[in-house]
Amino acid sequence: MKPNLDLFPIGNCGVSALIDRQGRFVWACAPRVDGDPVFSALMDGEEPEHGFWAIEMEGMTSIEQAYVRNTPVLRTVMTAEDGSSAEIIDFAPRHPKHSRTYRPLAFARMVRPLSGTPRIRVRLRPSTDWGARPAPHTSGSNHVRYMCADVTFRLTTDCPVSHVLEERVFRLERPHAFFLGPDEGYDQDVGHGVQGALDRTVAYWQDWVRKLYLPLDYQEAVIRAAITLKLCAYEETGAIVAAMTTSVPEFKESGRNWDYRYCWIRDAYYTVRALNRLGAVDILENYLVYLRNLVDDSAGGHVQPVYGVGLEPGIGESIVDSVEGYRGMKPVRIGNQAHEHLQHDVYGQIVLPLVQAFYDARLLRPGTLEDFRALETIGERAFAMHDKTDAGLWEFRTIARVHTYSSVMCWAACDRLAKAADHLGLPDRGEFWRERARIIRERIEAEAYLPDEGRFAASFGGRELDASLLQMTDLGFLEAHDPRQVATFDAIERDLKKGPFLFRYVEPDDFGEPETAFNFCTFWFIEALHQNGRIEEARTIFQEMLDRRTAAGLLSEDISIDDGELWGNYPQTYSLVGIINCAVLLSRSWTDVR
Repeated sequence: MKPNLDLFPIGNCGVSALIDRQGRFVWACAPRVDGDPVFSALMDGEEPEHGFWAIEMEGMTSIEQAYVRNTPVLRTVMTAEDGSSAEIIDFAPRHPKHSRTYRPLAFARMVRPLSGTPRIRVRLRPSTDWGARPAPHTSGSNHVRYMCADVTFRLTTDCPVSHVLEERVFRLERPHAFFLGPDEGYDQDVGHGVQGALDRTVAYWQDWVRKLYLPLDYQEAVIRAAITLKLCAYEETGAIVAAMTTSVPEFKESGRNWDYRYCWIRDAYYTVRALNRLGAVDILENYLVYLRNLVDDSAGGHVQPVYGVGLEPGIGESIVDSVEGYRGMKPVRIGNQAHEHLQHDVYGQIVLPLVQAFYDARLLRPGTLEDFRALETIGERAFAMHDKTDAGLWEFRTIARVHTYSSVMCWAACDRLAKAADHLGLPDRGEFWRERARIIRERIEAEAYLPDEGRFAASFGGRELDASLLQMTDLGFLEAHDPRQVATFDAIERDLKKGPFLFRYVEPDDFGEPETAFNFCTFWFIEALHQNGRIEEARTIFQEMLDRRTAAGLLSEDISIDDGELWGNYPQTYSLVGIINCAVLLSRSWTDVR
């Protein structure tokens, strides 16, 4: 079967997996999202020999999949030509236990007969060393141990172990449970244990969704985006990864194959901002812990744009040849060279979420004066870097400019520090940061503005455009109806919009000219349409984006203009943020119905 991105994520904020339209686990890394792929089939051609977990039905003619309502628990129903049918329930346990949240390094499956006499086969073939070989295994009477690269998994099951080891076809006459978890004894009846974990996991997620503040319209899309964003959080440290995958190219044979299984400060900023609109304060609080640790570690110096989920600064980039790559398209990269980049927008993206702690009475740990003093060191760095060259938010590898977006983010850092100082009763510091913000503003208006066109450029002294200029309004640098912003929007619409979609930029970069639109930028454009009073047009394009989602209700990073196919890593947090932001913006008010 040709790999594609029509995949359903499951997870528990510690571990995650992607399941394809045949009900197969085709991607999962352990012991963390940035680890060795235990299931690597997504990156290993049309007929991989290992790196998957399939439950197949003999004579199957149809398959239906959907999440259990308001959860990341996946239900797959298979039907055979003789009318017999069975269901598979897939999930990663997450629920309260012993006064804490239980989220083991584990995946659970239950398979049940629904009608007739279905015959099934279980094929569990984890991989090791980046898909180089099947994981060695040993077995006991009720378990199989798989020695993967960085972790040993134990499958505990009430299905005959020989059926699994021999991949034998057998009649499914009763439910069977499978718990693929830590290499330790399972201390209860596996059938009752997995069923109990399923019930508690469903209850946990439905209760979490119940507490979200949803818009009136587009609720299904918002709920699915919010759940999946939470799955992209690594709860142990508070990190939020950009995507669950690596090396899905931005378009066919592009070479733009990147590893997104890390925490970009920029992506995480947009993620917590969107979830905060829904009232998901738990993810914000945890991420603020991650940020405060980064602030301390930086000691007022350079901050990388991206770190490992465990706060690791070194995520060196390398290429592996042990798998074929997505649809045979190499390279397959581990790590990301962006950790070496200068991307000065990062300072604003640290300050903006952290200053919320000085205002938000919901937080268990409000911001302190000591936090503000520490945050001022980031502000100092923002001021020092606001007019220095960097790789920009699009992470150019061979192009260095003073990017307007980076400078505006540095301005925002100083602006928000001034406001926070006033709120904390520190008028001298407030005046200090207002003066810093004023200096940066004047520099941007002098260096990035093009008087002959009445618009801003993407870099100081340049004339090029990129979609990030649409964020000048969102960040408070310009009013939506400022003539300079209107002219910038008009130029972006003219030059970057292709069909209903928006490109990041169209000029050649390190890899030539881009060939796919960037989904997050299309959502930015939808917001800008709304700001410019073109609301019905904004709703039309938003619906177009919703229609392009996978069966799971999700999006990757990029989309093909010609056929609407999704490309780039998946599920992409940027894109899911766009769904939430635009849904909130375009929805009718609750006052319309109550």
